[in-house]
Amino acid sequence: MLKFFFGLILLIFFQLKPSIGLAFDKSDPSVSLLQNRISNNFSKKYCNSIQNGFSKDEAMKSAIVKTENIISFSYNPQKKWIEKSDLANQISLQVVNDCGWSFGLIGKEGVDYFKSYFLEIYEKTTPDKNFSR
Repeated sequence: MLKFFFGLILLIFFQLKPSIGLAFDKSDPSVSLLQNRISNNFSKKYCNSIQNGFSKDEAMKSAIVKTENIISFSYNPQKKWIEKSDLANQISLQVVNDCGWSFGLIGKEGVDYFKSYFLEIYEKTTPDKNFSR
């Protein structure tokens, strides 16, 4: 009988004061889908530029500007939830998987190198813009 009353008291207590749960906006699937579309678009543009004989700097600047223009004119409200570092990481993974082998980038080292290179060129190319906003 004592266990029953103790269980009942706990049940009532947790019903009156439920535990707090935290939700993050980044877990929204529509944000992930938008981020995937952006990284796929960037990777396609970058890899095509490399295959067409552009230098890696020219290919990077061209892909950044073209992708930035697409994002700027997008009316998708989810773009404000994309973090630049998350997007840079996803872009790096996509590029290394799609065409990184053609210019010597493979594995985690290749992804890390491309991410830092991407962020460096991005800051120089579009200093007053935010890729995802």
